[in-house]
Amino acid sequence: MVQKAVGEVEAATQELAAEAVMNKGVIPTSITAGKQGSALSIDLKDIFTPSVPLEVLVIFCRQLYSLTKAGVPLLRSMKGLTQNCANKQLKEALEEVTNELTNGRSLSGAMQLHSKVFSPLFVSMISVGENTGRLDQALMQLAGYYEQEVETRKRIKTAMRYPTFVISFILVALFILNIKVIPQFSSMFSRFGVDLPLPTQILIGMSNFFVNYWAVMVGCIVGGMFAFRAWIQTARGREKWDRMRLRFPIVGDVVNRAQLSRFSRTFALMLKAGVPLNQSLALSAEALDNKYLEGKLLEMKASIEAGSTVSSTAINSQIFTPLVIQMISVGEETGRIDELLLEVADFYDREVDYDLKTLTARIEPILLVIVAGMVLILALGIFLPMWGMLDAIKG
Repeated sequence: MVQKAVGEVEAATQELAAEAVMNKGVIPTSITAGKQGSALSIDLKDIFTPSVPLEVLVIFCRQLYSLTKAGVPLLRSMKGLTQNCANKQLKEALEEVTNELTNGRSLSGAMQLHSKVFSPLFVSMISVGENTGRLDQALMQLAGYYEQEVETRKRIKTAMRYPTFVISFILVALFILNIKVIPQFSSMFSRFGVDLPLPTQILIGMSNFFVNYWAVMVGCIVGGMFAFRAWIQTARGREKWDRMRLRFPIVGDVVNRAQLSRFSRTFALMLKAGVPLNQSLALSAEALDNKYLEGKLLEMKASIEAGSTVSSTAINSQIFTPLVIQMISVGEETGRIDELLLEVADFYDREVDYDLKTLTARIEPILLVIVAGMVLILALGIFLPMWGMLDAIKG
């Protein structure tokens, strides 16, 4: 007897939702997208609960790989890793995953219930490893993928350390000047009763506004931050912001190459593991964490499912460089897309590494111009009236 059931499943796309339902032995007849919350709704638990660091996931993947490779039963391996896990969020997820394994659910199905810890990419790789009997290889590939992500993030933090320090110093200097220094000169100039030049009037006006309306400024900054966050939580706002990030001067090219490297590596990893082409493309799009590029890749997926070739859809998307398009075309002809995309990822990783090493040298002239402008305005604002006072005394 056929029974009809209604329920909810969390997935990135309708295709992934259908696959998750079918893995549970249920044949879906209709799938509709659920309603998302409003843009202004904020879950305090999500804000104060930190995400699981990638380093922790790397260690987990390598430990589970070693246990699986040694032939230790999966349930026993998961219990041992749960007891020795130091990360609270991962430990709670592993405890529930272990309970689901005890009840007969597959490892990928149990991990899919914890999307905050295990991404769709992670779950799909585990699912492929289970279905092909190569779970150890899938875990090793995941460990290598996350290690590469960790190294990229470390390089970005190292490159941004110097500009962040200089900008913070500039903001502190502006705060001290407006609060302590400029008011002293303002009172001195007012006692002499001299006509103040325009730069001095601008400095004194800015200082008075800063001293008298600092609460309004703080409120505007905080309100602007909340408004910006609400805007990027909307689908249209997030897509526009992600598109703007790719066009920022100096850093936009670095972000674009880093995104292409991540896409190439993720797409190659999926194809090499045996994930179907359309599903690999959808998972790679989600792994980018860029809604603009994700939308373009999902359009590619729809075109491929309609019968177009991968290379032609890549050209029409207008988001890939000629190198990526050429590699996809050659890989499509030879049946080695995964291998060639891995070479593309390595190439862009080297490009990003070089860009990050030279990023400080390219940002330094801009920072020097900003500091020089501040010093020039401050010098003109302070010394011009003093020179006028000396001329009046001499006269």
